[in-house]
Amino acid sequence: MTSVPNAQAKVILHLDMNSFFASVEQAHDPRLKGIPMAVAGNPKERRGILVTCSYEARALGIYTTMSVGEARRICPDLVIVPPDFDKYRIASNAVFTILRSYTDLVEPVSIDEAYIDITDIGGLTNAVQIAEHMQRRILQELDLPCSIGIAPNKFLAKTASDMKKPMGITILRKRQVPDVIWPLPVIEMHGVGQSTEKRLNELGIMTIGDLAKADETVIKSKLGKNGNRLRNRANGIDHRPVDPDAAEERKSVGSSTTLPVDETELSACLEIFKRLSVKVAQRLDRLQLAGTVVMIQMRTSDWRNITRSRTVLNPLYKAEDVYKVAAELFKRHWERDPIRLLGITVSNVIPLNELNEQLSFENFELYAKEAKLDDLVSELEKKFGPNSVKRGLRER
Repeated sequence: MTSVPNAQAKVILHLDMNSFFASVEQAHDPRLKGIPMAVAGNPKERRGILVTCSYEARALGIYTTMSVGEARRICPDLVIVPPDFDKYRIASNAVFTILRSYTDLVEPVSIDEAYIDITDIGGLTNAVQIAEHMQRRILQELDLPCSIGIAPNKFLAKTASDMKKPMGITILRKRQVPDVIWPLPVIEMHGVGQSTEKRLNELGIMTIGDLAKADETVIKSKLGKNGNRLRNRANGIDHRPVDPDAAEERKSVGSSTTLPVDETELSACLEIFKRLSVKVAQRLDRLQLAGTVVMIQMRTSDWRNITRSRTVLNPLYKAEDVYKVAAELFKRHWERDPIRLLGITVSNVIPLNELNEQLSFENFELYAKEAKLDDLVSELEKKFGPNSVKRGLRER
């Protein structure tokens, strides 16, 4: 009887963007770099809450969820900017586009973190080089820092990514669990919140090591199935696969590319948009989604980021339809500045099986008005020249 070789050991990365919203603001405005700054829901209100803050602010004792008034008492010179979620979504899509250029096994966890299974593209032998390459590309192409954990499973990878911030890369092996993780208090374990911590403390479980060694029956009686899952993870056991389709409900699908040289030719830019439209359509098809908002991103050679979007009546999912809207937006809004990056995002998505739309009298009237408006804009542009008319309706 021949022996069957062991399956290749899993190697999973957890990538976590560092102070994501603050970093995006700093990338857009370099004057914000190297200073204490924060993003707050309402900068003018002292009782507004900080959404995130830079590492320079954190070094002063400022933290996320602190009130604006409190933060300014600590640092009167703290620079606070309002959140721009469109900007953050664009940056997030660009990050995931880079990650998916390595492998399709990318599972978004949130707007600023992901799991990546690199078992089949290099495994443990090349894990550090792959992580360094990802980290370097995201920094060079997007001017955004991130930390990466490398481990045999999701739980350990996420734990590892928290160990060195910002711009850290950490390997965490299962054999290191007793020395590295067990001494930590249970509240520092991913998946344990304050209520779970309280119930564990009532059982005399204070550290992750206590949880790892706890009686399985006792844990299950107190916390149910989740208790056993936590106990397994405390022992470094986590069998969850990286599933690209298991992310939170998807709101958008996009693709972007950084150009090897600054582009000044319209025809070349439109060819890039054609390729991006095909990629977006392929992803929409794989996810069985369609969307009603098409947004383009332009980054100029002087690092200005420009976004324009249009809402259409019927959801799009075909490459030619996505390209048509993207090309129209680009031709209307490009001011001939040299282009460094181009991107397309389709948002406001719905499942394809919900598309069976029949035009009612009401939406037929809306469709007719849209068509007439497009025709009018085209006629005016023929008369007064390209970009002489800016559409305001259903476009931003």
